Amino acid sequence: MVKDIVRYPTPPSVEFATDVRQFDQALFSLIEDLKDTITENNLDGLAAFQIGSYFNVVVVKDENEEFLELINPRIFTTEGKVTTTETTAYFPGLSAEVTRYDKISLVYQDREGKQHSLQAQGAFSILLQRKIDYTFGAHFLSKLSKEEKAKFEKKLEFGADVAISETCPTTFKRDYFPKIANIALIVMALLLVGSLFVGDEVILESMWSAQEYLFATVLLLNIVYFFYAHYEAKRYTSCISCQTGNIIGTMLVSIIKLILIMVISYFLINPN
Repeated sequence: MVKDIVRYPTPPSVEFATDVRQFDQALFSLIEDLKDTITENNLDGLAAFQIGSYFNVVVVKDENEEFLELINPRIFTTEGKVTTTETTAYFPGLSAEVTRYDKISLVYQDREGKQHSLQAQGAFSILLQRKIDYTFGAHFLSKLSKEEKAKFEKKLEFGADVAISETCPTTFKRDYFPKIANIALIVMALLLVGSLFVGDEVILESMWSAQEYLFATVLLLNIVYFFYAHYEAKRYTSCISCQTGNIIGTMLVSIIKLILIMVISYFLINPN
């Protein structure tokens, strides 16, 4: 019978690794359920925990695509290390770089209780290690390096199997808009100060026209900055909250400066 696969955030537990003592029909039914669920979901193997059973049972497809039943499996020797990209039905749609043993030797029992030993290497070895992890209340998250674990936890947070920056960049293309706007504000401030020394109405009118043009320019730069900055921020979802606050704050400061200069200019420069 096809069973639902246990998925994150249901935690694995050593309680789900009870060794099989009774080799009876209940055990045989569990093994068949594992096979049916593997076939239905096009998987390469499952541990009993992954369909909600407490017993220490693993079923995998071997290198010939035949089912191998492992009851009470135990790894007793290991050799070499290899790092590969792993996926698991427990974390659907997500992957991680995991370092495991390249070669392993293990012992297990068959459905009749007979003891067997097995040596595995490469992809088959990794598959067995992945599934046996569940019998010890673990999954590949416990095998990750500190850096890879932090990256994978970000994937879990955002539900996407993408490379997520761990830190926000210190510079963005959007920064050019506030810089240009600040230059325009400085020019407006200089015109304001200069108007204090000008008495000719024709010159003041020209200065006021310049202020109006600069006002429109700064306002437009801030509008473009706001929308482009949000577009650019989507590329760095791990720090979207801090970026949003920075974008709004930068724009508000610029707008306040612009309004302040324009109000003062209206009374000091506007000849009308």
